[in-house]
Amino acid sequence: MTHATKLIVGLGNPGAEYENTRHNAGWWLLEAIMRQYNVRLAPESKFQGLAAKARTADGDIWFLQPMMYMNRSGASINALAQFYKINSHDILVLHDELDIPVGTAKLKLGGSTGGHNGLKDTQAKLGTDQFWRLRIGIDHPRNSSIPLQPVVDYVLKPPKQSERSAIEQAMDKAQHILPDWLDGRFEKAMRVLHQK
Repeated sequence: MTHATKLIVGLGNPGAEYENTRHNAGWWLLEAIMRQYNVRLAPESKFQGLAAKARTADGDIWFLQPMMYMNRSGASINALAQFYKINSHDILVLHDELDIPVGTAKLKLGGSTGGHNGLKDTQAKLGTDQFWRLRIGIDHPRNSSIPLQPVVDYVLKPPKQSERSAIEQAMDKAQHILPDWLDGRFEKAMRVLHQK
C-alpha cells in the first residue's frame, strides 16, 4: 500500500555565520536524514528554498530547507505543501527546542509553538497547528553557565562540543523512529523516542 506524499522540513537560518548555531539543529537533522535516503538538496525558486525528493516503495518524501530567515520560513513550507497537495498531518518539521534538555528529542502533533518563530510562521502560513514537530533539545540559557544570557544570543551561538555530541546522539535516535512516523505508527515512534 502506498502512502500519501510526506514533507520533512528542517528549520534554520541561511548563511555561513548561522551554520553551526543551536538554532540550526533542524537543518543538521534534515541533512542526516537525507544521507539515509541518498538525496541532495537543489534550489527550488518557487518554494524559496532547497528541496529534494526521495521515491520509496511506500510513496514519495519531499525534503525542504527554507532559504529565508527562520521567522519567514512558513511561506516556503506552505508553497511546497500547496503545490504537491500535502496534508498538514503529513508534514514533519524538525527544529531546535529551548524547553527540553540537550540530548533529548521529542515528537508531537500540534500544540503550542513555545515562542519559536519558525513554528509561529509555519502555523500562520499553513493556517493550522496540526503538523508534526520533531523537537531537538538545546536547553534554555537559564540552565547554562550564563543564565542571564538573552535567548536570542544563546540560540544564535554554537553549542559546546559536549552539547553538540549530545544533540547528535538525540538526532541519531530520532532518525531511527522515522520509518515508524512515515508508516503512521505514531504511538510507537513517540514511545521509542521518548523512553530514557
